[in-house]
Amino acid sequence: MAKASAQAAKADRKPSGSSVDRIYEQLRQMAMNYQFRPGEPLNEVELAASFSVSRTPLREVLNRLVAEGLLDFVPRKGFSCKPLDTQRIFDLYEVRCGLEIMSARLATERATDAELQDLQQRWSAISDSFCDLTAVECARCDEQFHEQIAQLSHNAELLRSLQNVNARAHYLRLISMEQEHYRRTTCAEHRLILQAMGDRNAEAAAHCMSAHVTLRQEELVEVIKEAIARLYMT
Repeated sequence: MAKASAQAAKADRKPSGSSVDRIYEQLRQMAMNYQFRPGEPLNEVELAASFSVSRTPLREVLNRLVAEGLLDFVPRKGFSCKPLDTQRIFDLYEVRCGLEIMSARLATERATDAELQDLQQRWSAISDSFCDLTAVECARCDEQFHEQIAQLSHNAELLRSLQNVNARAHYLRLISMEQEHYRRTTCAEHRLILQAMGDRNAEAAAHCMSAHVTLRQEELVEVIKEAIARLYMT
C-alpha cells in the first residue's frame, strides 16, 4: 500500500504536457534575451528546482532549444547559451537576408489583394506610433511584419525558417530598436517594401527588402559590441 501511494505521488509530480510547454516557453524567452550569459554552462540542478521538475523533462526542453539553435551542448560540459560570436551572427544574417528576399518576392506574386491590403493596413496603424513604443514592442512588431510577409509567401517551410532566425537574432534586434534613428529607418523602409508589393513588382519588393536587411547587417558590429558590454557589465 505504501509503495503504491509513493508511486501515485511520484506520478502526480510528473509534469503534464502543458507544464513542459510552459517550461519550454520560459526557457526559450530566457535564451532569446540572453538571460544566461553566452558560453557559461547552465546549472541544470538549479533550473530543475526553479521549475519544480525533475531533470528529465528539463533536459527534453533543453535539447529542443539546442535543436533550434538557441543553446549549445558539449558532452561532459553540458548546456550553455550561444556565444555572441561575430562570424556566427554574420552567417545568421546572411541566411536571414536570403529568406527575407525570397519572402518578399513570393508574397508579392502569391498573396491575394485582400491579404496585401490587410498587411498594409496593419503596418499603417502601427507605424503612426512606432517610434513611441518601447524597444520590446518595436522588436515584436518588426518580427511580426517580416513573418507576416513570409506567411503571405504561402510557403510554410520558409515561414518556419524565418521564425527560427528571428528567435536567434531577437536580442540584437531588441538593442537596435532602442535607437530612434533605427526605428525611423525601419518605418520608412517597411513602407517602401509594402509599396512595391502593392504594385505587384516582385523584383522591386525583393530589392527593397535586400537593402533593408543588408543595412542592418552593416550595423551589426556595433550592436554586437553593445550586447556584449551589457551582458558582462551586469
